[in-house]
Amino acid sequence: MISISEAGLGDISTIQKITNITWPITYGEILSKEQLDYMLGLFYSDEALAKQIENKEQLFYLILDSDSTIGFIGIEHNYKNEAITKIHKIYLLPETQGKGFGKIVFEEIAKMASENNSNQLLLNVNRFNTALNFYKKLGFEIKETVDIEIGNGYLMEDYVMEKEI
Repeated sequence: MISISEAGLGDISTIQKITNITWPITYGEILSKEQLDYMLGLFYSDEALAKQIENKEQLFYLILDSDSTIGFIGIEHNYKNEAITKIHKIYLLPETQGKGFGKIVFEEIAKMASENNSNQLLLNVNRFNTALNFYKKLGFEIKETVDIEIGNGYLMEDYVMEKEI
């Protein structure tokens, strides 16, 4: 049985552990090791996560299956002062993928979004990420193509995808 619980500062190491398992698998063939390492430091260092959690820049939630943490999400309601919930992060451990957990998590995100007066979900996905097809199956559509400079000469080459709820 899947449950989602709010994460706090005490969960930073759990979030980092999941990231360190999922990122090399998700992005290992897309990004160089140098860019991967740079992005992990930029977005998932103790300081970066603490700032995001403390300032409520994103709401972090752990995804649990019974007593095991199998993933996490980072979302932002009222994105850019609009009725949009932005999904900044969603990662599930590789051994859980393909078992329907992702679909359940997205249903829960949509429920939380509706409770916070959002009528749309928004996310960015790397243009070469295989999750793109999963998001399309869930009803997300590509809104635009973006290149986001993140420093050190690196780009995030993404699609912005949206779904009405």
